[in-house]
Amino acid sequence: MMVTARSLSALPGIRHAFFTREGGVSEGLYASLNAGFGSGDDQARVAENRARMAAAVGVPAENLLSAIQIHSADVIVAETPWTAAQRPKLDAIVTRTPGLAVCASTADCGPVLFADPEARVVGAAHAGWRGALAGVTDSTIAAMETLGADRSRIVAAIGPMIRQPSYEVGPEVKALFVAQDPANARFFAPGREDREMLDVAGYIAARLAAAGLRHIEDVGLCTYADEARFYSYRRTTHRGEPDYGRHVNAIALMG
Repeated sequence: MMVTARSLSALPGIRHAFFTREGGVSEGLYASLNAGFGSGDDQARVAENRARMAAAVGVPAENLLSAIQIHSADVIVAETPWTAAQRPKLDAIVTRTPGLAVCASTADCGPVLFADPEARVVGAAHAGWRGALAGVTDSTIAAMETLGADRSRIVAAIGPMIRQPSYEVGPEVKALFVAQDPANARFFAPGREDREMLDVAGYIAARLAAAGLRHIEDVGLCTYADEARFYSYRRTTHRGEPDYGRHVNAIALMG
């Protein structure tokens, strides 16, 4: 039902999970633990799946907080729960409120979970290539610091996401990365014809390190390659399927 990061699991008073597609009630394309409010799945099944995930991280279902993600660097501080209809449009959530599980929703993009156990501040970021390049992880760290965190203590874990052998992009994407920093060329490998294979996870890890984080873990799993455990937007696109399930990646402070 879930994958965990050793570094986060070792921290007292913090629960987290990178949820897989296993252990839910959805059927067909969405089988089985689909968490996507924005999918075409039966919403009662989505609600049951989310309730199961909330229970796994030890919070009420209404405290599993996700956003409408827009591939931005925008972040919000969560202090109280919100409903599905009230979801903000942004890509990272941080909190110091016990019992709130802040989440990133993914289906190939990179989920990054953060925790400062001393300051008792946690965060979750949705980092596809656009958000990663825009600095969503930097924004998350900065927001955590407004709540008392210190980047020298923050532990960050990169969860399951599409990996370089499965992630072909056009030359225009490489051009954007290289325009930011010529050294970013190292995150690309030649693909077919003029295509490039992008290592988003490597870029995210480097960006976290450049921001001053000393404790970075990558669970190393690929959503595209492991169909049994993960949904994948790109795999769905390649097959011409009409829709796909969404994962939740959550972190919470215990009371």
